[in-house]
Amino acid sequence: MTDLLISSVATIVPGIVAWYIALRWPRADLMAPAASSDTIVTESRRHRRFVRYVNSHLSAESSTGVALGVTVVLIIATAAGVGVLLVMIRTHTGFAKWDQAASIFAAAHATSLSDQVLRELTQFGGAVWIVPLGVLVAVVETIRQRSPAVVIFLTLVVGGQFLVANVTKALVDRARPTFDQLTGFSGPSFPSGHAAASAACFAAFSLVIGRGRALRTRAVLAGLAVGLATGISCSRILLGVHWLTDVLGGLLIGWAWFAMCSVAFGGRQLKFGSSATLAREVTPPSPTT
Repeated sequence: MTDLLISSVATIVPGIVAWYIALRWPRADLMAPAASSDTIVTESRRHRRFVRYVNSHLSAESSTGVALGVTVVLIIATAAGVGVLLVMIRTHTGFAKWDQAASIFAAAHATSLSDQVLRELTQFGGAVWIVPLGVLVAVVETIRQRSPAVVIFLTLVVGGQFLVANVTKALVDRARPTFDQLTGFSGPSFPSGHAAASAACFAAFSLVIGRGRALRTRAVLAGLAVGLATGISCSRILLGVHWLTDVLGGLLIGWAWFAMCSVAFGGRQLKFGSSATLAREVTPPSPTT
């Protein structure tokens, strides 16, 4: 029962924190914030001189380069974070010091009931569930929103995270724990593919489903996305198929990949460059002499 208690805490606490942050500070919305059209219009009119200056030096088309630049920064930051985890693993420092202890603890406290529940939970982070859920969300939300960008965005998030996680696995080629493996697995250990998939995909599903809905609904979706990701990640450790640092790496890669895709697609608007274009229309550049 100890394993079930730990997995419950790992699911509920982060979910509640994410829900509270998204509800209390909507501008810090965890699911890719995007300013509303009214906000853009109001602020553009309040700061006409600044907007005109920006418009004269940055076209809507060149804003693509800015967003891609932000994406490059995210890639570098993610690579640095993964690199730090790999150094910890190699030198047995930091979080890596808890790898073996966490696996031994999980094996010592496993029961038939906890194994059964955790096996069911962990499946939600696998391709068997993630891909059909992605298709379902894409179909339903494309019909609701009448936007083909939904399908493109979800395809990039779901397909891309699988590619990134599997390439990283092949490059690192870390061995799995061997204490008591209580469920199936495939491939090397770092990063956890289930952690990466649940982090990236549930965040993307939350973003898409939350478009055009009330703040309270978006906050609940954010909490569910974060809670499921952390709970599924915890299940991988408790089932003995991943080290602690594996799931940390998976969560980092998954959420970073989601953030990169969201930046590329303009946040909740899923229309790249729309904010820059609207500001330009509201406050056109000063005529040249």
